Parts: sequence; structure tokens; C-alpha cells
Amino acid sequence: MKLNHLPIGARFEYDGQIYTKTGPITAAAEKGGQRMIPRHAVLRPVDGHTPPPAASTTRQVDESRVLAAFDSYHNTALRLAEGLGKAELEQARARFLAALEGSQEN
Repeated sequence: MKLNHLPIGARFEYDGQIYTKTGPITAAAEKGGQRMIPRHAVLRPVDGHTPPPAASTTRQVDESRVLAAFDSYHNTALRLAEGLGKAELEQARARFLAALEGSQEN
């Protein structure tokens, strides 16, 4: 676990000593004194604190919901354009849908 995974006040072990996190890169030793803790340091949590789950780098979305939302947006845009720019909006829609098709091939 890294120091940035711990909230202020959390206790952890580093280099055989128990510390309490006091700032973004500082901690107070149980035996007294402050110390800067390197961001790369691997720490062992004390008191059962566990890090938050890693955020997923990919998000799954339902294709039909995305297309329905986009069509709703597109229909509103067409209505608001009132004839001006409708051809450009249709071209933009076609490019958007083509880009989605291209991303599915990867």
C-alpha cells in the first residue's frame, strides 16, 4: 500500500516502526518525531485499514442506451436547427455512428 491510499490519521508500519499519517507525505512516529515518507514506499496498514478498491480503467456501457441517448439528442438538435444546419447535423451523426462502428473493430 502507498501513503496516498491512506487517510490522514491512519496508522501504518514502515521500516519496522509504527507511524500515523499527518500530511500528504509526512507521518508521526509512535515513538515521537516526524518523518517524510517517500511516495514510492510500500507500507503495511495497521488497525485493519485497507486501501480503496482500484478504479476500473474501462467502463462498460449498454450500446442500445448510448444510441438511444444520442438519437434523442440528435432529434432535439435537428428540431432546434429549424432548417439551418440540418445537413451538417446529419453528416455529424453519420460520422459519429461510423466512429462507433470503427471502435468496435478494435
